[in-house]
Amino acid sequence: MLRYIARRLILTIPMLLGISLVLFLIYNLVQIDPLVMIVGERAMDNPEVVAAAVKKWGLDRPIWEQYLTYVVNMARGDFGASFLTRRPVMDDLRLFLPATVELALSSLAFATVLGIPLGILAGVKYRSLFDRGVWFISLLNASLPPFWTGLIFLTIFYFYLGIMPGPGRLDPRMSDPERVTGLYTVDSLLAGDVQAFGSTLHHLVLPTLILGGFTLALVVRVTRAAIIEEMRRDYIRTARGKGLSERRVIVRHALRNVMMPLVTILGLAFAGLLSGAVMTETVFDWPGLGQYLVKAAVNFDYPAIQGGTLLIAIVYVLVNLVVDVMYGLLDPRVRYD
Repeated sequence: MLRYIARRLILTIPMLLGISLVLFLIYNLVQIDPLVMIVGERAMDNPEVVAAAVKKWGLDRPIWEQYLTYVVNMARGDFGASFLTRRPVMDDLRLFLPATVELALSSLAFATVLGIPLGILAGVKYRSLFDRGVWFISLLNASLPPFWTGLIFLTIFYFYLGIMPGPGRLDPRMSDPERVTGLYTVDSLLAGDVQAFGSTLHHLVLPTLILGGFTLALVVRVTRAAIIEEMRRDYIRTARGKGLSERRVIVRHALRNVMMPLVTILGLAFAGLLSGAVMTETVFDWPGLGQYLVKAAVNFDYPAIQGGTLLIAIVYVLVNLVVDVMYGLLDPRVRYD
């Protein structure tokens, strides 16, 4: 198992190098002068200011040397300084990432807890009214754009009914909990602030429903399809022939083989939730990574765009690594192959 994990770790190195090369090339192909964002439009007429900025940022060096410097700094966790906030990009990512992680984890938990049982029941009751209803709702949920459903939910539950809070992570009359992890739910519990914890959970409900809706539909469809396929196999007939109850046949036999595709879907879904929360964070004014990258893109903040995109790519690579390891644990044949 250790040899299997080591091979997967070694494979991540060329993948990350390839991603960094693509990001660097895109950065250099964009036909917008980064000096405009560094020194400002007014200072572009001052040769001394421009020359100092070019030297400071290494823009006078050859492309290959700029790339090597970029890779070395990236390996040290130095993504440069943001043109917009004037802070190190890594500090900005530490500030904004926890909000997105909290939203992604709650969305994934919602999709998993609800999606797997619904998918199993729909697969077991194949072609029944329940199955058709679950299929229709999941298809509808996956088809609706999150920015539209987010606005509709805010209009109904916040503006008209008043049973849900407005945008943001916490009630504006409350102060933020002392920062330990950046996750408000965890930090409020660590501080013993039950009121802040309740407010944080309340604010999480609507964005979790919106962001987790597409993942829920995906989990339902994959689980349903896998259960339908497994229930037709010979070993299921054998288990039934031995007199095992239907519940035991599903839980002890069919569900074990369904876990392989589910691990893949859930792993990639988590990485997708981190990178795909842009519209949801914008609608709910959620100060996360997605909103940070939107502002960086609007203002051509290249270091922030590169750092945020590279972080998302690293998350995808690490999630794929975890999925590969889970494959090896669930199915020993994968390790020996």
